[in-house]
Amino acid sequence: MADTKLYGEGGKITCDKAILSSIVSLATKEIKGVARLSKSKASWFKRLFKDEDGEGVVVRFDANGSVKVDVYVDVYIGESAPELAFKIQENVRNNLSSMVEIKTSNINVHIMDVICDRIDNGV
Repeated sequence: MADTKLYGEGGKITCDKAILSSIVSLATKEIKGVARLSKSKASWFKRLFKDEDGEGVVVRFDANGSVKVDVYVDVYIGESAPELAFKIQENVRNNLSSMVEIKTSNINVHIMDVICDRIDNGV
């Protein structure tokens, strides 16, 4: 597993990509209108041999310590794609900042599919 080392006032913080992927995944699923995380765009053959983060989430580190995030989602029909993408970006940015104090350089939201059967579970 790849990890990053961040240096703050109190010392060194080591954070695994799997932890960041979990935070991004949970932050995305909190948004009303997101049906589920989708598989990334990579072919099944590439995913078989590549160290894939979490399903629907790809996290990469910059040289300066910031994070680039790609989130692949399926959304429910009737939702505004730009508004939904903005809400996902803001929630991911806020969660990463508050939980592990990591700055994000890019948060890309990829809407992969639109789901017509909406299950209303009170969310």
